[in-house]
Amino acid sequence: MAQTVGRNMAAPLLFLNLVMYFITLGFASWCLNRLINRQTNHPSFGGNGATEFLLEFAILASVLGIVSKFAGGNHLRAWRNDSLAAAGSSSLVAWAVTVLACGVACKEINLGGHRGWRLRIVEAFIIILAVTELLYVLLVHAGLYSSRYGPGYRDTDYGMGTHAPDTGYKGTSEPVTTGG
Repeated sequence: MAQTVGRNMAAPLLFLNLVMYFITLGFASWCLNRLINRQTNHPSFGGNGATEFLLEFAILASVLGIVSKFAGGNHLRAWRNDSLAAAGSSSLVAWAVTVLACGVACKEINLGGHRGWRLRIVEAFIIILAVTELLYVLLVHAGLYSSRYGPGYRDTDYGMGTHAPDTGYKGTSEPVTTGG
């Protein structure tokens, strides 16, 4: 089976995004736990008015991103049109929520104040993930337009539009005859 450009470029990006989403999920969960326990005076935490929203959106974006990478991994393995639909739609939703979290991260940076190193890692990873997830979405959706970048809709593996009309029983080319 010939490898395509989109498949070769999407696989490392999928793995990178998966690892970054796991790291973001871990740090954002730790920070949210400290925020809920009212332990904001921890030296590696801090925060401002946008912190709670950032952490909630970061956790949501991370979970959606991780789940979309599972669908993306299945698509890279199968590399067919049916898996393209699941991978493309889930990655688009994950990117949309990541962009929302990126906007809140930019607002938190703009508000300033003391933010610990863990919060700065969450901010940085969310901003980086917004860009890399967009690249991943573009690579996955590139298969819709050209079979060079993905399976494409003109793929004849399914035999749609290329086979003769049904002339007999399944698996045979014999015409169906009725007695009489």
